[in-house]
This record gives sequence, C-alpha cells and structure tokens, in this order.
Amino acid sequence: MKMIDMRSDTVTGPTDEMREAMAKAVVGDDVYGDDPTVNQLQELAAGMVGMEAGLFIPSGTMGNLISLLAHCDRGDEILVGKKSHIFLYEGGGASSFGGIHSRQIAENADGSLPLEVAQDAVRVDDEHEPITRLIAVESTHNALGGVCQTPQTLAEMNQFAKRNGLAFHMDGARLFNSAVAQNIAVSELTKHVDSVTFCLSKGLAAPVGSVLCGSHAFMKKARRARKHLGGGMRQAGIIAAAGILSLEKMVNRLADDHTRAKKLAIGLKDLPGIKMNPEVPPTNMAFFDILDSNPITIYQIEDELKKRGILAGSMGSRRFRFVTHYQITDADVEQTIAAMKEILR
Repeated sequence: MKMIDMRSDTVTGPTDEMREAMAKAVVGDDVYGDDPTVNQLQELAAGMVGMEAGLFIPSGTMGNLISLLAHCDRGDEILVGKKSHIFLYEGGGASSFGGIHSRQIAENADGSLPLEVAQDAVRVDDEHEPITRLIAVESTHNALGGVCQTPQTLAEMNQFAKRNGLAFHMDGARLFNSAVAQNIAVSELTKHVDSVTFCLSKGLAAPVGSVLCGSHAFMKKARRARKHLGGGMRQAGIIAAAGILSLEKMVNRLADDHTRAKKLAIGLKDLPGIKMNPEVPPTNMAFFDILDSNPITIYQIEDELKKRGILAGSMGSRRFRFVTHYQITDADVEQTIAAMKEILR
C-alpha cells in the first residue's frame, strides 16, 4: 500500500533529474573551497537572495546556529519569538555551543515580533546585564501555521535593528514558500536582513542541505563556525547538484503545494470536533485543533490515519499538521479528507 506522507515536506525524495545530476556531479574538496558544484550552488543562492555570498551547510538548524555564532559573542543576548524554531526545536544550541542567552517575545499573528515589546527587551548598557546583539525572525513561521512576513514588516524590523545596533537574522527554512505565496521575488524579503538560511530539503525536494547567505565579512566568520561544528562536507558537490536543481526548477511549483493545502483545509473545516487554525492555510501547511468537547486524541487520529495509508503529525497535545509537497497529489488530498471524515464521524 502506498503511504501518503504529510508529516512534513522534509520527507520528499529527490527527482529523477536530481539523481542523475548527483551521479554526474563534478566535485572537489569544499573545505578548501574548490568543489565547483558547491561553488555554483552558493553563487546561485546568493544571487537569488541578493547577497554577496552563500555557504552550503548540512541543515537549517546548523545554519541558524552558525549565524548566531558569527553575529554574537559568548554572553550576548538574542531576541527571538516564543514559538520560533530557533527557540523551540534546535536543542538549545545557541546556549550550549555559543553561550548565547535568548530572550523570547510573543510573536504577532504573522510571525513578526511586536517592535514596542522588542524595544523594551533591548538591554541598557549595564554590566549586570547581557548585551542585546541580534534579533531573529522566522518566515514562513512553522508553529504559527506557515504564515509569512511582508517586505514592509521586514523593513520595519530592519529599521528597528539599525536603531538599536542589532544584527537581523532570518530563519528562512521555507523562505521560497513565503515569496511564492506573496508573488514576489525572494530578494524583496531578504534585502532587509543581514543573514538568512533556507532549506533545500523541504519543499524544494533536495535530499539534504541548506544554504546560509550574507556579506563577505559575515561569511568569513560563518565558515569558521561551520568548521567548528563539523559542517565541512568535503566532496559535497554530489549533493549540491540536487540543490542547484531545487533552486532552478522546484521554486515556482510550490504554488501547487499551497493550493493543495487550501483544498485540504476546505475539506476538513466543517468536520465535527475540530477547528482549522488558521482557517485558510497561507502556504503549504494545514493545521487543525481538536476541540475540548471532542474526546478523541491526537494519537488515535494518527493511528487511524496510518491504518488508511496516511502519515501526518502532531504539533502538541491537541494540534495536528498536514504538510503538502511535490509528492502529494490531488487524489492524495481527497483520500485524506475522506479518511478524516470516517475517523471523526
């Protein structure tokens, strides 16, 4: 039985064209900077986001950590969202590896940080307090349902960062979903930040890897941090070849994933005992909450879906997530809606 896997867009397998490109990739030692395929990917990525340089890395989590290590010193403080991936899902790497303190701020509905609250959180120059060094934003924002920040909102956060002498980092794991959803060039978002990391291995379907982008000066520090974390991958052109195709051929089709997520939400929104949240998915993630009046549990839903050949995942004790990607078809969406109707009947 075919499994419909909507746990995440990280489950995507490489396309046939990616497999062929990987088999034929010209490689060198990337730690020495002489892998031509890695260099091509880095230049392509930096050009797309409008920055000076890129760095190929194993994962988005490593990319965020590298950024924090490059921007901050030990004992510094960063301002991050309470529901951000950096704070919730990255193992506390900023503190354990970098000695970096985090101050969490409740996000706005679009995932941005309320600037009046952030302003109050910026530390004064006092030897008793850590130094506020950086502000970070996530787009699309996973825990808030795949919401996006607009260029205007990011520009306002950029001005806030400049006024307060802070670096501005974007966790753009699903950055291209945000750009496609807003029908704008990705550089319209990234021109407002000092550094950005984005994943090739989610909706863009590469088997592994992310890219971190920023200035040449920033990248010098980032390469050193990557080395410290064991992120030098030697003949990495084999996997970078797939990443090149991700950026060249898999970006525009993300709109199909968004359409299917909306179709799924429409099919689920009137089912008893649940509430779609948000009601209309902004990108490729459809979330629903189990109402308190419904005795069914997340784990029962997971088990019943699995019996019907569908994999999906919980996001807490009463919250559930379906993620669409290029291997999810219209028929898969219809099958999932039918299964949920049976389970919740």
